Order: sequence, then structure tokens, then C-alpha cells
Amino acid sequence: MWVEVDVRPGLPAFSVVGLGDAAVRESRERVRAAILNSGFEFPARRITANLAPAHLRKVGPGFDVALAVALLAASGQLPVEALERYAIFGELSLSGEVRSVRGTLAIAEGARRAAMRGLIVARGGAAEARLVPGLEVLAVENLKAVVGLLRGEPVPPAVPQPGPAERSAVRCASGLDLADIRGHDAPLQALTIAAAGGHNLYMQGTPGTGKTMLARRLPSIMPPLTAEEALEVTRIQSVAGVRTGEGLVAERPFRAPHHTISASGLVGGGAVPTPGEVTLAHRGVLFLDELPELPRPSLEALRQPLEDGVVAVVRGQRSLTFPARFMLVAASNPCPCGFAGSDRCVCGELEMARYRRRLSGPLLDRLDLLVYVARPNRAELARPAVTSSSECAALVRAARERATHRLVGSGYTCNAEMDARAVGQHVRLTEDASQALELGYERLRLSARGRHRALRVARTIADLAAHEQVERGDMMLALSMRQVETADAAMAA
Repeated sequence: MWVEVDVRPGLPAFSVVGLGDAAVRESRERVRAAILNSGFEFPARRITANLAPAHLRKVGPGFDVALAVALLAASGQLPVEALERYAIFGELSLSGEVRSVRGTLAIAEGARRAAMRGLIVARGGAAEARLVPGLEVLAVENLKAVVGLLRGEPVPPAVPQPGPAERSAVRCASGLDLADIRGHDAPLQALTIAAAGGHNLYMQGTPGTGKTMLARRLPSIMPPLTAEEALEVTRIQSVAGVRTGEGLVAERPFRAPHHTISASGLVGGGAVPTPGEVTLAHRGVLFLDELPELPRPSLEALRQPLEDGVVAVVRGQRSLTFPARFMLVAASNPCPCGFAGSDRCVCGELEMARYRRRLSGPLLDRLDLLVYVARPNRAELARPAVTSSSECAALVRAARERATHRLVGSGYTCNAEMDARAVGQHVRLTEDASQALELGYERLRLSARGRHRALRVARTIADLAAHEQVERGDMMLALSMRQVETADAAMAA
């Protein structure tokens, strides 16, 4: 985007055009005070500032410094030629201090694409901007420093570009470990399969059996972010204003919104479209506890991102696309009271039927793994842990490496991302596995989508077992985790 300023004789006025929001319109007062308090002259003329291109909406205070510098250049207090070399981004305080604004990383990437020599930002945002290679980042403290730099005065020390070690994303320990889990062999197996293939997971069970405990330990066994993925996640968190710390984000996101969340809060939207939880969970995990309790519009809004990996938000004549390649981990109780199948249940058949109808068939069909989390008995609680996060992470890493090698050049990063054509190309079945698939397709009455998802899960199970082809046991395990009725049967038993 470009900032243009025109200063001409007339009654003193300062107007900003170009579809700016309230923060952009209020910048007139911040710019006026900052210029005067920095010792410069604010022209008593008719001033018109244009934010180009005019058809795009502008949001936030990040245009403040650019507006002030353009005004000083238009009034002859700054050489115009100096503005052609740098992009400028930042908010101004009334005293002329330059403050960092969210979205600095995205601005730095845009400056590099526009072939700008460098980017001038506040010191607080310089560490984020330096993540973009090949761009000179100049950190300033106030408007005087910006003007001095553009006048050719000694340039402040450039922020050094990070070395390869700084750009690499290393997963940080969260302190949560699968070694804390007792008596959940089947759910632990499903958790490992989900992490190895990037599959969605749905857990059902009575209250207090460990569904949330399992979900929160999923990031501890997922592979580290690649440098490209870390840059994506960092950019999203920067734009959304939820980023903390410096450098690339090291841990995969884990988002767990409350079940009262609205559809726009979940998938994005609003009068000024902003990313939702599915975008904030990009390349990470979105955990939805009490899934049937979510509002129906929120549940149905999940369909597109689960299928396409993106969210398209349309408002009037404006359309925005947000990335949403996340793993959905959902949990629910078997009935409203949570104790279906036992003498503690107080729910009637009508209540249970209404509760189960809250999850539509199309939504359940988009979930890859469906498991029942049973109440562990005393012996299971007393025995040692069957595995740890480090052990599972090693298995997951090996399986992902096999999948990456197989999918090289396809654009997919894990088995869960494969479309129907890629499944046909990369999933090879033995004759016994093929027969098991066809039998399961008929008996479980799978949809065509469900069949493809079962194939992707089976391919991940085969990767975990280091099988070149999907064998019968791999396919049978994948099919056993395809139907929520399996969980109901386990609950009744």
C-alpha cells in the first residue's frame, strides 16, 4: 500500500481518504501532535492524504509514521527522493514515539516483494521483521530518528539477520507427557495415529476418564514445525495480535476455545473479517471439548475448513481467504448427564436421541478417528505407564519421514492432506487389505469420503509399522476407528 499527501493553499484542514477505519481516521490527531511535539512545522494549509489502493479497506494505526513522513515531505521539510528507498510502518504516540504494531512480519514480507531497500519499524517490532531474509531492517525510537535517517544522517545499527540456527523451529517442552496416562491403550494408539498422519480425532467417554488430558498431550508427540511452517504460524499470530516473544514460533499451536464460541469466532469473520480459532490453530491442534454443546452454526461452519484447509469469508463485495490446516481433536460425553449405559444415567431415550442429533452426519463423516475413552479400573490406574511422549514422538517422526519421502513433489505434508487422486497414487493395498476394505465399505455403509479417509488412516498405520503396502491388519484397524457406533458399543459393554 502507498501513502500519498497533497498540501495546497486553503482553509486549514486535514482529511484522510482511502477506506480507512476509525483508527486510521483518528491518526490525523496523532500525526499532528507528533509532528509538533517533535519540533517540526505542521502546515496550516489544506492537507489531503490518500491511502492507495483506494478500494481496499485499511485497518489499524500502522499508517501513522508513513502519514507523518509523507506530510513532512509534501511540505518541503524532507527530501521526497528519500522516501523511494524504504517502507515505513508504525504507530505514533502524541510525543512522537514510534510504537510497534501487529502484523509487522506480513509487512516485512510485502516490502521484500515490492523490492524495497529496507523497512523502518519501531524497535519493538524489529526482531519480528528480521525474520524475512534479504531485507534491511532499521529500528527507530521516534519520529525525529526517522526524519534524520531519511535526510542522510548516520544510519542506526541495522538489526542483524538471523542465522540458520535462529530460523529453525525447535519444539519446546511443554511439561505435559503421555507418561501421565494410565489405562488408555486404545486412545493412546489413536493419538499416535492422529499425530503421525495429521488426522482428526473424536473421543467419547464419561466425565473424568481423561479425554482432555489426552488431547492436551497431543502436541508433545507431534513433529517440530519446519522453517516454512514456523514462518506461517508466526505470521498468523502476528496479524492476529496473539504473538508473544521474539523469533519464529517454536511450538505447534494448541487452541481450546470454550464451547459457547460463535461461528465467526471459530472460523473467522466479523464486520472487519479477522482470523478465527481454526486459523490460529493452523499447523497445530484445535481442541473442542463438549463438542455437541457447541452452537449448531459453529459446528456446521467447521465443514469447509476440515475439507479444504482454508476458510473463505465473504462480506459484501469483499472476499478473504484464511489458512486453516489444523488437526481437530474433539471430545464429548455419551449423553447429557455423561453416564449412559450405567445405572447412574438419568437421561431418557428422547434426550439421548436429541443429544446425538446435535452432531450431523456430514460433520462426523469428516472425522478420521473415533474412539471411546473408557473408565480405567483400579489395576490399570496402579500399573506403570505404557509409553511416554518421547517414545511416541520417535514413532511419529519416523512415520512422518516415510510419508514425506513418499509425497515429495506432491505439495502434501502428511497423509491427512491427500485428496482422492493422491490416495489413488500413493496408497497401495495388498489383496487381503483390499478385500477387507470392500467388506468394511459395505458392512459399515461408508460414504465415498469415509472410504478415502479410511484409506488415508490405513496408510498412516502402515507407516507406523514400516509397511511398504497397506496390509490387512492396517486396514482393519483403520476401519475399526471409522464409526462412532464403535464407541457406543464399547460404552454399552
